[in-house]
Amino acid sequence: MSNVTQRFYDRISSVYDLIADGGEHQARERGLAALAVRPGESVLEIGYGTGHSMVQLAQSVGPGGHVTGIDISPGMRKQTGGRVTKAGVEELVDLLVGEIPPLPMENDSFDVVSMSFTLELFSRETIPVVLAECRRVLKPGGRLGIVSMAEVEDGETESILERSYVWMHTHFPHIVDCQPIAVERLIEDAGFKISSQERYSLFTMPVAIVVAK
Repeated sequence: MSNVTQRFYDRISSVYDLIADGGEHQARERGLAALAVRPGESVLEIGYGTGHSMVQLAQSVGPGGHVTGIDISPGMRKQTGGRVTKAGVEELVDLLVGEIPPLPMENDSFDVVSMSFTLELFSRETIPVVLAECRRVLKPGGRLGIVSMAEVEDGETESILERSYVWMHTHFPHIVDCQPIAVERLIEDAGFKISSQERYSLFTMPVAIVVAK
């Protein structure tokens, strides 16, 4: 990611929910359900956006737990800060702004690391580094939850919309900044073992919802 990415998300932070969340929220909710965050756990969300997941994660961990978020955009931090304050969970939440990788956290710091529609924003060369950082900061036996635009599986046919999306990302990455990725393979290549997975259709494009340890 880059300063261009930061400025883009700063500009759209106040209207992001109108632009994207209407389509993304159901997949995000399914991802949170699969993660099944428990009271007292420590959670890291990478790319917290406008903060919907941060509120739910904080409510799940309760007073004995804690949620840390990191996002590239100060504008998104402002939106999320307002949301967690309104929900009354601000004491359970730390909101960081910064570009990753690397993650500015110690080894073995979290029970859970979560990303929703974030991993596919990184370049293909950077994704393995991001996943390695997730593994580093997770405690032994910790869980990684990923919701991401995904490449079609073997034997499936790309929809017209998916082909268009890939073409736009290839030729105009400053406009279409995300890309379908081989989510499950990338997670396994990073040394994780997948414990649950499902596919969800978002406007005919596949979304992978994966939990791994």
